[in-house]
Amino acid sequence: MVKKRVLLHICCGVCGSYCIEKLIEENFEVTGFFFNPNIHPEEEFLRRKKVVEKLQQLYKINIIFPTYDPSLWIKLCEDLKDEPERGKRCHLCYKIRLQETFNNISKLNCELFTTTLTISPHKNSKIIFEIAESINKEKFLKIDFKKKDGFKKTIEFAKKNDFYIQNYCGCIYNIKK
Repeated sequence: MVKKRVLLHICCGVCGSYCIEKLIEENFEVTGFFFNPNIHPEEEFLRRKKVVEKLQQLYKINIIFPTYDPSLWIKLCEDLKDEPERGKRCHLCYKIRLQETFNNISKLNCELFTTTLTISPHKNSKIIFEIAESINKEKFLKIDFKKKDGFKKTIEFAKKNDFYIQNYCGCIYNIKK
């Protein structure tokens, strides 16, 4: 049986673990894509990147790490800085990351794209699906990773492997003091 190749947008290593495992179990060939210009400050980005690098070693998969450049994200989201979490700013943030993931599927020899964003109980999977399907419905692999205790499993994996678990989404406007 020929495996379908999927480009998995990875928001962080914690969320990536169960998603990678599930996709491999479902016979997909997974390439990771750690594109997150929303993460601030840069030190936080680097902490999360380090965990994703550990994930890459554990699962022996290829993960792409585009250059970190938060300037476009800041420019696009600045007018929405006063939006509440889960509002319009978050939707735009999802779109920026999902669009860039889609833009890279053929360059990276993948057939489909999906995202770890749906594993979080703090994210609305329905909204994420709508955004991704508006980008390309045929190439989007629609999986709600939080189903069947996905989030619980990913937290257990993170603790077992001594992964850094962040306490905010990464957005400068949501940093917990």
